[in-house]
Amino acid sequence: MLNIFGKKPAAAPKITRDTIIGDILDMDQSTAPFFLEIGMHCLGCPASRGETIEEACSVHGVDCDELIARLNAHLAGEA
Repeated sequence: MLNIFGKKPAAAPKITRDTIIGDILDMDQSTAPFFLEIGMHCLGCPASRGETIEEACSVHGVDCDELIARLNAHLAGEA
């Protein structure tokens, strides 16, 4: 499907276990509630922004694959 400019729309970025939280927030600030839900409340501090998804999930006792799936669905406009 082409957009109004006759180009294919850019694919939504894919988040993996190695994706840095700060990069995700910079990509789309509407992802912040997903991190707040897992108890990650200091999203502005340099330490949390530098963590990978896998590191954050480990610290907060969250299923990493589930969070990644939710974030990717959100970024793809499916959630």
